[in-house]
Amino acid sequence: MSQPLTIIARMRAKVGQESRLKQELLKLLAPTRAEAGCISYDLHQSQTDPALFVFYETWRSQADVDAHFATPHLQAVLKIAPEMLDGALDLTTWTKL
Repeated sequence: MSQPLTIIARMRAKVGQESRLKQELLKLLAPTRAEAGCISYDLHQSQTDPALFVFYETWRSQADVDAHFATPHLQAVLKIAPEMLDGALDLTTWTKL
């Protein structure tokens, strides 16, 4: 069995889009947590910069991450993300030691 993967996804909302982005990201929690390969999926908002959001995610495998990116709920948010994001999504993959 492969080692679980941790994904850290950082994003910054455009000025005036903080609340909208937060609401769209919150909609992802329940359906993503129900995905077969999801171990954990947690959304965080900075205490000092309310425009900054981070997903801290743990997945069973890269195949599960790939399947997540193909889900309708994530695709719907990714489609409208350019309207809300200031810059690109910063996505990094980690291995727990």
